Amino acid sequence: MADDRIQKRIAVLGATGSIGTQTLSVADSLGTPTDVLTAGSRDREFEAICRKYSPRIAAMADESAARRLKTALADTDIKVYGGSEGVAAAAGEADADCAVVAISGMAASEPMMNAARCCRRICMANKEAIVAAGGHLLAAIKAGGAELIPVDSEHSAIFQSLTAGRRGDVLKLILTASGGPFYGKKRCELEKLTAADALAHPTWSMGPKITVDSATLMNKGFEVIEAMHLFSVPPEKIEVVVHRESIIHSMVEFRDHAIIAQLGLPDMRTAIQYAITYPTREDGCAGSVDWGTLSRLTFGKPDTESFPLLALAYEAARRGGTCPAVMSAADEVAVGAFLRGEIGFTDIFDIVESAVDRVGRPGEADLCEIVAADGEARVRAGEMCRGR
Repeated sequence: MADDRIQKRIAVLGATGSIGTQTLSVADSLGTPTDVLTAGSRDREFEAICRKYSPRIAAMADESAARRLKTALADTDIKVYGGSEGVAAAAGEADADCAVVAISGMAASEPMMNAARCCRRICMANKEAIVAAGGHLLAAIKAGGAELIPVDSEHSAIFQSLTAGRRGDVLKLILTASGGPFYGKKRCELEKLTAADALAHPTWSMGPKITVDSATLMNKGFEVIEAMHLFSVPPEKIEVVVHRESIIHSMVEFRDHAIIAQLGLPDMRTAIQYAITYPTREDGCAGSVDWGTLSRLTFGKPDTESFPLLALAYEAARRGGTCPAVMSAADEVAVGAFLRGEIGFTDIFDIVESAVDRVGRPGEADLCEIVAADGEARVRAGEMCRGR
């Protein structure tokens, strides 16, 4: 296995984000070389990453940043591409065993589909694209010939737990949620909370957008829709349970009511590593649970009255069409405005709900309609943010 591991190469699409940097940490631990790296706009940070990992190709979505990077890396053999087209092209030229897709938003769609045509495996860390256009993207990945392994800790846990039985014997999927930093608060208590409050997650270390989504429970709503697509189950067979300790990452209940769970410390590197090395397991770079000091594991129901976006996600999943895409796009705009201090915490709820009501269309939708709805939702959400 050691020789195979050394030969394995990875592409990291979104190398400067939280998942991307943790993926590179896993690559260090495994001794896995990189082939293609992409990033957004932070060229100085990305230059340091490129010099350390020596990818064959580097691409940046921001064209100005890409030009600066190309100049900075002129003393290397690294090919540098720029713009969204450059990122997509770089993904399509990957000579890698697996591509870790850590680009956020619908911007991941084309690079993901391109990578599926040249990489054996897609390690999926993007939520938004699967939420918005899961059926279309998963079909494209399958058509490209790649296998898909989830990276989210919850979906990795389900993926692992499903090996205990037959898919036809699954009764339901149980997604665990930390509850975020505002667990137990009522709607009236949420109105004056700040971005600093929302970013103080009790267990996980994540990027700012996903941390706010965890605080609103929108992230768990995304995961419900993601699980629906990844594991081909209807939303009514997916249950969300609040588990504050974040030791049980998710569970599967089978028809005989046996429940299989995957447990571990809240460290994303475990799920990332498993996605890369599956079906084998390597020495972990995360720590072990200390059962002598872990005093309890608690569970509770999510409060969808105080945190309505989880219930909205279930409704969007049932309605289908462009509703999930609109919800995801409006949330991205609203969370950005909240992080900049332009709107309040509970304004996120109102803006996302209003966007789904105004823009979302139920039923069937092709990829062009989904992309158009994503754009319209961003415009509408931006208008609502400015009107606050």
